[in-house]
Amino acid sequence: MISTRIGSSLAALGIVACALVSCASVASPPPAAVPPPAAGVPDYQLGDAYPPDDRVTIVGRDRSAEPAEGLYSICYVNGFQTQPAERDEWPEELLLRSADGEPVIDPGWPDEVILDTGSTAKRQAIADIVGPWIEGCAASGFHAVEFDNLDTFTRTGGALTLEDNLALAAMLVDVAHGAGLAAGQKNAAEFASDLRGAAGFDFAVTEECAAYDECASYADVYGSAVIDIEYTDALPRTFDEMCADPGSPSSMVLRDRQLSAPGDPDHVFAVC
Repeated sequence: MISTRIGSSLAALGIVACALVSCASVASPPPAAVPPPAAGVPDYQLGDAYPPDDRVTIVGRDRSAEPAEGLYSICYVNGFQTQPAERDEWPEELLLRSADGEPVIDPGWPDEVILDTGSTAKRQAIADIVGPWIEGCAASGFHAVEFDNLDTFTRTGGALTLEDNLALAAMLVDVAHGAGLAAGQKNAAEFASDLRGAAGFDFAVTEECAAYDECASYADVYGSAVIDIEYTDALPRTFDEMCADPGSPSSMVLRDRQLSAPGDPDHVFAVC
């Protein structure tokens, strides 16, 4: 038998002592989360997934899609309100209700209902649903996950708070890191410092930070770990001018608003 002294020493080192004839398997730690490559060339493919341009090194796709083979892939997860096709899959008690009992709809997305993050129990129930999605992203081969609609509390008339959403965000980031995924803040520029500090986000994915002069808010918190998507229907100046602006993120792409695939007459893809 292994002596108590030796067994204690091994246990102190995190080593499991084994019998001579057998040894219990030891779970391997999750792989370390790797942030997106610095100054990587992004494409944003939440609409249709398609073969990326040869210059692309970072691809964002919905969690229902496969990651882009051989490229750094970010998995999109709508963690704070329902997706249009998934409304009926959510338990009714997790949908935020107005004073008259009606589900609270995101005014910008009339087919998405805001999730109720207002209590510890409800946050845990939401994480129990979203957590397996995150782990599914890792199992599919994604390198990171981005969580959309972190700022739902700003659209609820005070029914939800920043602290409510920060608490859920921290839970989701913990799941991501536990699965070996980097975690990306999606939009919510004015809360970047809170989200990184309290929830532990690793990088940011922004929409139109150059158009709305918000890029510095992300850079101040995440440095160069910022991926920006600009859209053709909201450009205050040319994309070339945005690319030449030292305040723009080094990872920036111009897309059509519908994120259509090549061959669609509305498809636009341009990088700096």
